[in-house]
Amino acid sequence: MPPVLPAETRIGHVHLKVADLDRAIAFYGGVLGFEVIQRYGPQAAFLGAGGYHHHIGLNTWESAGRTPPPPGHTGLYHTAFLFPDRAALAAVLKRVLDAGIQLDGAADHGVSEAIYLRDPDQNGVELYRDRPHADWPRDAQGNLAMSNAPLDIKALLAEA
Repeated sequence: MPPVLPAETRIGHVHLKVADLDRAIAFYGGVLGFEVIQRYGPQAAFLGAGGYHHHIGLNTWESAGRTPPPPGHTGLYHTAFLFPDRAALAAVLKRVLDAGIQLDGAADHGVSEAIYLRDPDQNGVELYRDRPHADWPRDAQGNLAMSNAPLDIKALLAEA
């Protein structure tokens, strides 16, 4: 039997190659709301939430001025940021829309509500909140039954 990780295991951070560090900081910091914790000159920065050392690393070491990888290639599909509740998700959605950023989609997965978009380097970004574990949908056998229903964006925005 393969090893099983402890339930407390989490992804600690994501580190992205970006073409323009200031542009990426404006998106992740100015729009999404992460705080710049440390900057390493013009080539790298670490951003976090709630005083954490970093949730996002950004660098231009190999990518300054470069273009995103072409569609259809391997690589990161998206980075997902979990918000503590529906009000926090609504607030970040409002900032995204106020910044003129186009959504790729929005879904109610039963276990969560999710918004999909792209950062300035065309990396996929998911912004989501989980429903309480007790409310997750299950089938007759008790297995998780996630779905992909449309998310009511207007109702979510009403909570912003």
